Amino acid sequence: MEDNNRNLILAMVLSMLVVLVWYSFFAPEPPPPAPVDETVQTETGAPATPAAPVTSGNAVTGGAAVAASDDVSATAARISIDSPSLEGSLSLAGGRIDDLLLKNYRETLDESSPDVRVLTPTVANQLNPNDPGLAGQKPYYVIYGWSPVAGADPSLVPGTGTVWEVESGDTLGPDSPVTLRWDNGAGQIFRRHYTLDDKFLFTVTQSVENTSDTPFEAAPYGIIARHGQPDTQNFFVLHEGMVAMTDGELMETKYKKMPDFDPVAGDGRAEIIDVAESGWIGFTDKYWMTTLAPVSGQPFRAVAKYTEGLDIYQTETRFPVITVAAGASASSESYLFAGAKEWETIRGYEQDPGIQRFVDSIDWGWFYFLTKPIFRLLHWLNGFLGNMGWSIIALTFILKALVFPLARKSYVSMARMRELQPQMEALKERVGDDRAKMQQEMMALYKKEKVNPAAGCLPILIQIPIFFSLYKVIFVTLELRHAPWIGWIRDLSAPDPSSILNLFGLLPYAAPARDSMIGIISLSVMAIILGISMWLQQKLNPAPADPTQKMIFAWMPWVFMFMLGGFASGLVLYWITNNVITILQQYTIMSMHGSPPNLFGNIRDSVRPKKKKE
Repeated sequence: MEDNNRNLILAMVLSMLVVLVWYSFFAPEPPPPAPVDETVQTETGAPATPAAPVTSGNAVTGGAAVAASDDVSATAARISIDSPSLEGSLSLAGGRIDDLLLKNYRETLDESSPDVRVLTPTVANQLNPNDPGLAGQKPYYVIYGWSPVAGADPSLVPGTGTVWEVESGDTLGPDSPVTLRWDNGAGQIFRRHYTLDDKFLFTVTQSVENTSDTPFEAAPYGIIARHGQPDTQNFFVLHEGMVAMTDGELMETKYKKMPDFDPVAGDGRAEIIDVAESGWIGFTDKYWMTTLAPVSGQPFRAVAKYTEGLDIYQTETRFPVITVAAGASASSESYLFAGAKEWETIRGYEQDPGIQRFVDSIDWGWFYFLTKPIFRLLHWLNGFLGNMGWSIIALTFILKALVFPLARKSYVSMARMRELQPQMEALKERVGDDRAKMQQEMMALYKKEKVNPAAGCLPILIQIPIFFSLYKVIFVTLELRHAPWIGWIRDLSAPDPSSILNLFGLLPYAAPARDSMIGIISLSVMAIILGISMWLQQKLNPAPADPTQKMIFAWMPWVFMFMLGGFASGLVLYWITNNVITILQQYTIMSMHGSPPNLFGNIRDSVRPKKKKE
């Protein structure tokens, strides 16, 4: 029995160690202060290699920053964007896509909450002067253009501040493309053709018609610019920042690391990679993403850079110089993803139009070999059951079935250990206090009876990577965001909002915030159920005889209740379901081998004080 208790203690200590490590290294940092509303905004364009810098009416010109009120985009006309998934507008100043909201996603669960904003123009309040919230939004936009070759006149190509005219279309949406036109007056006519599907993929075709009698050279580019570091969750296990795929290699750099890029002549601090065949580059938030994706097979230069002083983060796709013969035309096509990181949608774009490994833009983490299949199974279950909460419960049953052979071996071993108790007691009487002799005799007994005392730890060891992988899935994937289960559980990616401090909503005041000092004792319904399930699981085995071990065991379920109760409710639901299945499995298997757990007797012994021997 002593070895059985030792194994159980080891399993519990391992579990506690996992949680302590989690809180020590993975706990989220306090949220950053709210951004300061800047009255002066600046932007930069494409760098000098292989093309000259691009500027705009809002860029650094002659060493001075132009005020946002002088930005040409503040007065330029706009083209509406309207699709089943997106709404917003693009500015004729530079033809920039800089106003984009997600129709099907709100900031909070409140029905009056505004739609999630993906892109914001440099002069945000021009969109709706009566909306003070827009004034505090940091500019975040996408620009396309052409860079002149070295020594050429930069005024012959459209820049980020060039005001285009509409050639066709008045609203950009599915089956309603828009084409912009700009004539440089020197024989070259530039066009930009936009199409948009019913989700989040723009196709942007840049073309130039050379009506002059001499060849014309220029290099197309695409830029995603983000002014200032966005408000991120600063969570260790979550990547937010630059993300890229370059010929099959995934690259990730957090925003705070981009200022540490090596200085590159003409580019400030930058990371530059020449891509031979296929790839993409952009910025990712937890649930949203903006990505430039050239056509598969198109070589390009992927650039991630940070502009010091201006505090601008950029990702760029630069294409080779195109030579357009006299009387000829040339074009360059690429894709822009701007929207929600829906797994099914992104996987669809990976297949058509063939954006390489696009599904890896979702942050699957270190255990990607587990998180990917776990999510796919969860997604399939949700499609079948229609509810993420019940899908998590079904997923738990499937995962427990997969590890059942090891669990069965563990419980059988525990039953066999219990059968050996009379022999163990006799062994103790025979060897006395000789610990070395006792250990030697015990190992001989285990070998003879074919019992593995460490088998009880195997299910716990397997549960650790599964737990972390499921946590990653619930925390990162968009499909769990605002996903309801039953009753008051309206968001499985957030903690259970109920609280014992207001009697779970019966008292007429709100529960304290979980990050407050009193929030740690604000136990939710699911946290209490979690603690009870862990306590019942513990009572399948007798309490250790050692007083210290007994005290640790007595407190363990309730410590876990406080520590894990504030996790995402989807993860707590998994843990509760896992505990219940474990209790049923252990009770059934040990009973089948003639050693049923004395559950009610162990509970009675734990609450009834022992009588002192007279």
